[in-house]
Order: sequence, then C-alpha cells, then structure tokens
Amino acid sequence: MRVTEVVDDYLFAWILAAVALGVAQPRLAVVADFSAPILAVMVGSVSLTLSADRFRAVDRSALGRILVGHVTMPAVAFAVARALGLGPDLVAGFVLLGAVTPELVTPTMTALSDGDTALASTALVVIGAGSTIFTPVAVTLLLGSGVEIDGWRIAESLLVAVVVPMVLAVGVRTRYDRRVGTYEEYYASVSAVMVILIIGGVTAANADLIRTETDLLVSVGAGALAVNLAGYALGWIGTRSADGPARVAGTLSVGMRDFAVAAALVTAAGFPASASLPAVLFGVVEMATSAVLARRFAD
Repeated sequence: MRVTEVVDDYLFAWILAAVALGVAQPRLAVVADFSAPILAVMVGSVSLTLSADRFRAVDRSALGRILVGHVTMPAVAFAVARALGLGPDLVAGFVLLGAVTPELVTPTMTALSDGDTALASTALVVIGAGSTIFTPVAVTLLLGSGVEIDGWRIAESLLVAVVVPMVLAVGVRTRYDRRVGTYEEYYASVSAVMVILIIGGVTAANADLIRTETDLLVSVGAGALAVNLAGYALGWIGTRSADGPARVAGTLSVGMRDFAVAAALVTAAGFPASASLPAVLFGVVEMATSAVLARRFAD
C-alpha cells in the first residue's frame, strides 16, 4: 500500500488520532503558532489538482444557489451557538466555521459520490477568492457587539494563507498542466497531512478545556452536528432544480465547512484558543457524515 493511500483512505482515523494526541500532549499547541504556513501548504497543494479548464462548463445557476447557501451558513452557525447558550468565544468559533470556505476535500468527496466535481471545484475557488471580504464582514456583522474583532487581520490571514496559494496553484496547474499532473496523486495527501497537523495543534491548545468540560463538549458537538446537517439540507434544497450530480455537489459544498481553515484562523486572527473547539469537533462530525453521504449518493 502506498503512503498516499495510508493517508487518504484513513484520514478520519488520522484526525481522531490527532485529536487524541493533542488532548494527551498539550505541548503540541506550539504547532498552532505555525498555522498560517501550514494552511498555505494545505490550500496550495490541493489547489494544484485544479485547472482553469475545469471551471468553464459548470452549471452557473447551481453555482449561484451554492453561493446563496454559503452566505447563509454564518447566520445558521450563529443561531445554533446562541440557541445552545454558548459563550462569546465559542459563538465566534461557530461563526468563523460557517463563514470559511467549503472543505478542501469537497471535490474529492463529490467525485466519490458520483457528483459534479467541476461544480464543487468551482464553488471552492470562487468562495475562496471571495473569503477575504466575506468572512470578516460576516464575523463583524454577527459578532461586532460581543467580541473584539480585527476584520483586517482576518482578511490578511485569508489572503496570505488561502487566496494567494489557491490562485498561484491554479495558475501553475493551468500553465503546466501535464507536468504538474504527473504528481496528481500526492497533492491531496500533502493537504491531508496539513489538516492532521492543524487539528492536532489546536486540540492541544484546548486540552485542558476538553479534559474538564464534558458537558461543554457535548453541547459544542451537538452544535457542530446541527450546523453540518443544516448545511447539507440547504445545499440539497437550494439546488433542487438542478440535475442529480449538481445536487450532490451543492449538498457537500454547503454542508462541508473547512474546519482546518477555521481552526487555523482562530490563531492567526487573534481569537482565544477556545474559539477553535467548534472547528475541532466539526472536523470529526463532518468526516463521519460525509463518508455516509458518499456511500448513499453513490448507491
């Protein structure tokens, strides 16, 4: 078995292991200090699988509906967190989770689900490019009165760690498609390793909270599941007029939030470490539910 298969096929297990290791070894919180470069590698590597040619023939109506669902997600996450009576830091973590890009492996999960991979990839790139404006605006509008927010710091972090690596990688893939495509099998695996590092680091930063606040973990976990399922529902219903493959792409693109980006942004944007807890638990929930959906859609 290749190393890439060990990483990709057992990613859920690796994420669980990273969470367990982070709880057991709080010193690993130092990894979170390098969240920006780790995030840049994560985004850049998976974006090397995308070229401009893949974006030209997508269903634009379905894409627009996915974007509407995406814009709705921060408010959904905010409502769930407030309904659970969570504190300001955790509410901020949920809003960030709702406002970031779709999960970077969404195109892969869409392919496994027999969905429209080009549509999922296009949504990922468009939302990624717009995230420098949308994310800080959404966070400011929803949290402005309760949490100290530096919108420029959020935008700067997204620009450096998400947008620039994504644009550069897509440009390189488009210009040198054949040469870059030679190493196609490795890019998603490199991205997955970065996801594992980020989740381990932010979990370590929350180790004391996780060990002592069992009731809080249950509440945040329930909130993560609610946001995840609400996203799937918004994506599925929003693309109801599209064909089956497009609806699959819409469902996953709205419901799968990039928990690693959200977790890294907590550190990069100066939020308290506890604000990354929703992203950590969402990662575990999302990996499980998306695997179930992939099997369901592919049947």
